[in-house]
Amino acid sequence: MISLRKSDARGHADHGWLVSKHSFSFADYYDPAYMGWGNLRVINEDKILPGKGFGTHGHKDMEIISYVMSGELAHKDSMGNVEAIPPGDIQRMSAGSGVMHSEFNHAPNSTTHFFQIWIQPNVKGIEPSYEQKTVSQSAKRGQFELIAGPSGGPSAVKIHADANLYVGEFEADQSATFSIPANRKSYVHLIRGAIQVNGTQLQAGDALLVEAEPQLVFEKAQGAEVLLFELAP
Repeated sequence: MISLRKSDARGHADHGWLVSKHSFSFADYYDPAYMGWGNLRVINEDKILPGKGFGTHGHKDMEIISYVMSGELAHKDSMGNVEAIPPGDIQRMSAGSGVMHSEFNHAPNSTTHFFQIWIQPNVKGIEPSYEQKTVSQSAKRGQFELIAGPSGGPSAVKIHADANLYVGEFEADQSATFSIPANRKSYVHLIRGAIQVNGTQLQAGDALLVEAEPQLVFEKAQGAEVLLFELAP
């Protein structure tokens, strides 16, 4: 079964300094039909204006992933990490028993565009931790590259969750087939461009909720960048 969720069906919040689109129920946006998918809980597409950001706030027992598209995201947390996350980097914060952090766009003239992803962990109360890696253009060009998973990897941060996250970039002459293990769910989010998946056409911001499908075929791309999740049921 494959269900299409169009971009304009997502939740929307405009706070002036922050414009956010919510794939699942979050903050003031609530839709009982979209509370998450498998153990994927949040996909927020955020745009932060220059000099603005999220003040210090707390999280607990959640795997929080950031993937920056443009601009730069400044991260500071109660573990002592002070990091800059540039475009193409993948960052993971395991909130565990509890962590405080802030996220800001310190650039004076550019907007920070990034995705914030929450995945429910398979362990609770662990010591909070942080990790950040660079995903090279060549690693994700014309194929899917693992960027987050239980075992980590060359381009992948290690998460304490039964899930794998991949990213791929595809042009018109490129295609890919992804096999889905039995009894697993998948979620496809098209960041930019256009692509066809199992015959369904996606435009930027569209998503597919997938279950009981043995494979996904990605083809007929036009400047596409795709996030692909393989998830617990």
